[in-house]
Amino acid sequence: MIRKNPINVLLLENIHPNAREIFREEGLIVKTVSGSLDEQELCKRIKDVAVLGIRSKTKVTQNIIDCADKLLAIGAYCIGTNQIDQNACSKKGIGIFNAPYSNTRSVVELVLGEIIMLIRGIFEKSTKLHQGLWSKSAAGNHEIRGKRLGIIGYGNIGAQLSVIAEAVGMRIYYYDLVEKLALGNAQKCNSKDELFSKADIITVHIDGRQENHGFIDADDFNKMKDGVIFLNLSRGFVVDMEALVQNIKSGKISGAAVDVFPEEPKNNYDKFKSELQKLPNVILTPHIGGSTEEAQQNIADFVSNKITDFLFNGGTNLSVNFPNLQLPEIKDAHRLVHLHENIPGILAKINNILAKHSINIVGQYLKTNENIGYVITDISREYDKEVITDIQNIPGTIRFRILY
Repeated sequence: MIRKNPINVLLLENIHPNAREIFREEGLIVKTVSGSLDEQELCKRIKDVAVLGIRSKTKVTQNIIDCADKLLAIGAYCIGTNQIDQNACSKKGIGIFNAPYSNTRSVVELVLGEIIMLIRGIFEKSTKLHQGLWSKSAAGNHEIRGKRLGIIGYGNIGAQLSVIAEAVGMRIYYYDLVEKLALGNAQKCNSKDELFSKADIITVHIDGRQENHGFIDADDFNKMKDGVIFLNLSRGFVVDMEALVQNIKSGKISGAAVDVFPEEPKNNYDKFKSELQKLPNVILTPHIGGSTEEAQQNIADFVSNKITDFLFNGGTNLSVNFPNLQLPEIKDAHRLVHLHENIPGILAKINNILAKHSINIVGQYLKTNENIGYVITDISREYDKEVITDIQNIPGTIRFRILY
């Protein structure tokens, strides 16, 4: 589909090619960058961009939003959106879309595989055999059947892990700050301490919000069972890295798997260094929990289709920061989109303006959240510039768009 005005898309961090193809099929102009960009670089590149696609490494700050005069939407081609200043986006009328479910299975499979590798000491044995050392022994090696798995964070990933781990014979305990329905025979713990006292294996799946920094600290490690296996596939900063290293060295933690780090390279060419390197029975992976071809394709399809629906149809279903509306497509009408501060009387003012110009409303949809109101109005006849000017000048207007 060819658009009258060019719409520029900038995709960073090796987003799956499907995203590029979906946007190009809609007539958008797409540019890609293999790695992430720092604030200064992104400010230079974003001035004429309407859609920005990122993954977890790119930080979208207030300064970047201030430079983004044409930005309509940001696609987070991952689960987390804490790398984006959501408040700044909302105030400027920029929609944020992510993929809350698309890579869940890939992360869960990696966690389960690493648990088996760690409890059997496979990683260490493989390394020794590559060095020519034959180390065949059953000592310290166990089945996962019957072991107690403690899941910290019972969201999409934690809940699916719960079901799959139970299916292979594990006993499941979980802890979450929010009340969550237990799946299968999983048992809720009322505190971290309760989970630490029960679990043979602990895996962390919480989000990257500011209050989760240092969520697992030295005191928490002291409360875990001796010989516990510990995994973190959430965010690097949620775990006290120094305390983790010390507890591995002391033998308190018998095995660990870490996929995320407080400081991560911007791209595949930067050098990686960590105190966890060369420690025994420790699996390190380069933030690849969701990095399977299936997951990345699913994410590319999901986020890109959400953004194109938002751009050309006004839909905001599953938006992170906008009120969620799922809209039908219309024919032989014009669709007006009005985003505003959530204050009383906006809808009445829009309708009064349309009535003043004798414009009939075919359909209208309103949804609000704590900060924003989102009105879609379908009208059946042509309008003049005065209508547009009057609606744009309604106090509290954040952004007004004419879709078709």
